[in-house]
Amino acid sequence: MINKDLIRNRIDLINRSIARLKRMAALSREQFLADPDNFAIAEHHLRRALQSLFDAGRHIIAKQGLGHPVDYRSIILTLGREKIIPPQFAERIKGMAGYRNRLVHGYAEVTPEEMYNVIQERLDDFEEFCFHILKYTANT
Repeated sequence: MINKDLIRNRIDLINRSIARLKRMAALSREQFLADPDNFAIAEHHLRRALQSLFDAGRHIIAKQGLGHPVDYRSIILTLGREKIIPPQFAERIKGMAGYRNRLVHGYAEVTPEEMYNVIQERLDDFEEFCFHILKYTANT
């Protein structure tokens, strides 16, 4: 049985991190890059949102008996295959897994410019993911 409290907690973590990232995204490129703390804050919240996203997905897959994903990418693809999230959305966001690994293992190569671009272009993906997960868990 899906632990809806756990899912709501992970969604809340995502939403709080995305709210903070949206405030960072409202800065101009020059403002964002001028203060190194902006990069550190954005990196923290992006990593936290990604990890919460994968934790929620893994929990649903495990509790619904949908297999044992071998990596973060397979979590997204399984959610899409099982239509927990739309398959075309899963295809679009499967790269989140690689970005999570880049933040955790390749962190030294992530630049402030790259981070600024990510928070400008990809935050809506988190909101869409949360929408689909909440919709799914409301019906289980």
